[in-house]
Amino acid sequence: MENKTARNKSKQVWNDAHYTQVKISVDQQIAAAFKKACIDDDISMAKVISQFMSNYSQGNVKKSKTAPHMDFSTRNLRRNMVNQYIQGLERIKTAEENYMDNIPTNLQSSSAYENAEQTVSLLNDAIDILAEAFV
Repeated sequence: MENKTARNKSKQVWNDAHYTQVKISVDQQIAAAFKKACIDDDISMAKVISQFMSNYSQGNVKKSKTAPHMDFSTRNLRRNMVNQYIQGLERIKTAEENYMDNIPTNLQSSSAYENAEQTVSLLNDAIDILAEAFV
C-alpha cells in the first residue's frame, strides 16, 4: 500500500510540473451531451478539450462570432468536419439496421422494412461520397 501511495504522489508531482488543470462550468445538458458523444466516439473528454485549446491558441479557430465547430478555414478542419458527419451518418445507419433486424420475418416485405432498407442504401451512398471528398 505504501508503494502505491508513493507512486501516486510521484505521478501527481509529474502532472503538476507538466500539466495545468482547467475547470470549466457549463450547462448540465451540454456537459451530458458532450460526455455521451465522447463515450460514443471512444475518445477522452480531456483530449477533445485539449485539442480545441491547441487549435484555438494556434489561431486555427477564428476568434470571431463564428462558432468554433463552423470554422472551415483550413482543409484539415474541413476534413475533420466531414469525418464527424460520416461518424454521425454511420450511427444513424447502425440504428436503422438495428430497426430492420427487429422487424419480424413475416413483415420484411412491408413498406416500413423497404423504407428502412432504402434509407440504409442511401446512407451508404452518402458515406461513400463524403469519404471520397477528402481522400
